Amino acid sequence: MPQLTIVIGSTRPNRAGLPIGTWFHGFAARHGQFETKLVDLGALGLPLLDEAEHPRLRRYQHDHTRTWSATVAGSDAFVFVTPEYNFSASPALLNAIDYLFTEWHYKPVGFVSYGGLSGGMRSVQMAKMLVTSVRMMPLPEAVTIANFAQQMDAGVFKATEANEKAGAVMLDELLRWSNALATLRAPSAPRANG
Repeated sequence: MPQLTIVIGSTRPNRAGLPIGTWFHGFAARHGQFETKLVDLGALGLPLLDEAEHPRLRRYQHDHTRTWSATVAGSDAFVFVTPEYNFSASPALLNAIDYLFTEWHYKPVGFVSYGGLSGGMRSVQMAKMLVTSVRMMPLPEAVTIANFAQQMDAGVFKATEANEKAGAVMLDELLRWSNALATLRAPSAPRANG
């Protein structure tokens, strides 16, 4: 089965991203079409980009970068769980994307966004511009959680039927795109001399 990595894109204390990401991780595991992994950027602890060389060279100097690189390289698809900060994506998520380059290539990404009335949609639109520059395929299907605080109960996110329906559609599309892009992710065969 393809590897789906769900990335919690907020690092703030008491963030809603952790319970929302935990819900989606369980939901994706029950979907049953992916091996799932949950990555919490707060626990990963990536500092502001601190590698001296361009990520396309993959000559990483720091263990935190090597760990992140191995996680991303080993994944076939992603879901980014992101809040909206000032009509923009989370700085921690943008930083995590910028750390790498080749590892992201030809992998689909879906979004679970949360916020007030907009449900974090503006953060997703901003993030989509960045992910296309690292050759990812952002999906139009998404889980958009408006007024998310109304779905929090003692620190646990309570998904609605609409959230689950949107999540299932997005996961089905992630599987299709992951399978379709698999040949592009495969290592190229060495060229014969002559």
